[in-house]
Amino acid sequence: MVKSVAQYQAVINDYLAHHLHADVDESTLFSAMNYSLMAGGKRLRPALTLAVVEMTGGVITTDCLRAACALELLHTYSLIHDDLPAMDNDKLRRGKATNHVKFGAGMATLAGDGLLTLAFQWVSDSGLPSVVRTELTRQLSLAAGPSGMVAGQARDILGENKTLDLPALRYLHRQKTGALIQYAVKAGGILTRQPQPVMDQLARFGEQYGLAFQIYDDILDVTASAAQLGKATHKDAGEHKNTYPGLLGLSGAKEQLVATLEAAHQTQQLLANMTGHSFDGFTQFLAYFKVRDSVEEKH
Repeated sequence: MVKSVAQYQAVINDYLAHHLHADVDESTLFSAMNYSLMAGGKRLRPALTLAVVEMTGGVITTDCLRAACALELLHTYSLIHDDLPAMDNDKLRRGKATNHVKFGAGMATLAGDGLLTLAFQWVSDSGLPSVVRTELTRQLSLAAGPSGMVAGQARDILGENKTLDLPALRYLHRQKTGALIQYAVKAGGILTRQPQPVMDQLARFGEQYGLAFQIYDDILDVTASAAQLGKATHKDAGEHKNTYPGLLGLSGAKEQLVATLEAAHQTQQLLANMTGHSFDGFTQFLAYFKVRDSVEEKH
């Protein structure tokens, strides 16, 4: 039985709260890592992994949960580093002071470094079959590294004060935001040893979900308040960053979001037809996107 997002969130939060301390050997470093890791958030990425495990007929074991939670460690590292003065220089994240404001830029950098490397430790010592651990490690490295998220961050910096066309903007965000989300969906299939045709469609859904996530993020930066999102808004235009509303206008960005969500629904149905399993669990994740003017708490 596929759980609700709230149920997955509770399981993930419980695991993170009780297992980080054992792997950090310095009290201030632990405080900095734990501060950002437990600052809130919807845990969408590991929740997607766990949902795919259950939708493909698997069982969420402790080893499976550890591997899924590793992704939240890595995601949190990326947020800490993204907020640093040398990057976006943000002062607010999830309604709280960013890590470098609380602990200083040096300790924040180390907290991110610690979460990044610990993510791979949690995958590798999870007790899963070696072939599964190897593939998870390989795919996570590709998603997070210099051909994935890090490359997207580099493109984002280099693209400031330039106007990218739509294909270039999609490619940037496929790496910067979409790569980890796509990995989250694929990881569920890796954990249940799905055949390649199913893996291909899981990857397609993950790509579509990641694109929708970024478009929605861009829309909220224009339409929402800092109080609603728990972070500064209207920064993208001021920093001359490439966004969907900036390129297409707000209505054009919403049209792109609707089209992307429709494509994701089609992939969802195709997965159900291919596997004989219900993929209705994806519906609750797609409901995260409020296409109209309403706004939810971000991340």
